[in-house]
Amino acid sequence: MESHFFATISRMKYIERWALMRSSRPENLSEHSLEVSMIAHALAVIGNTRYDRNVDAEKAALIGLYHDASEIITGDMPTPVKYFNANIRNAYKDVESIANNRLLSQLPEDLRPAYEDIFNPKKEDQLLHRLVKAADKLSALIKCIEEERSGNQEFHSAKESTERSLKYMAEELPEVKDFLRDFLPSYGKTLDELT
Repeated sequence: MESHFFATISRMKYIERWALMRSSRPENLSEHSLEVSMIAHALAVIGNTRYDRNVDAEKAALIGLYHDASEIITGDMPTPVKYFNANIRNAYKDVESIANNRLLSQLPEDLRPAYEDIFNPKKEDQLLHRLVKAADKLSALIKCIEEERSGNQEFHSAKESTERSLKYMAEELPEVKDFLRDFLPSYGKTLDELT
């Protein structure tokens, strides 16, 4: 049986992010998802190591890889639109769910159960999904920092609102506070400064 799942997923590289913003460097959904995956994994490791959590860091990474896959079908809806009001936010969640299920339907039936947990959050994985959401916000903040460091002030208000969101998240997720303190200052430095 021919399956279109991975060919469809590979199209994430064609989805440009930050559509309403002038970027000094474009960012596509594939590179964003990789960064979210790495950060989600790090947040899970920090939580397990420093805060006695017992979460599956590898699963956090997998959820991060696929967290925006529905945008292959829906496109990247700008944050100000997506969160404008509760009706739009709920309708978009429904559209995302339909898109995720459409992607899952492209898998051979015997492989679907292995991916359903990644695409459709289960109650027991709620913390993992919160960590991925925090990783998504951290990735957005990193993009804002990189844009500002390249002289692009277009991202200034996005940076401020993202920082506010992360401050709120850090109240419940100390892993986020640790990432902000230990890792975020290095972003935007030159290769010479990093080595």
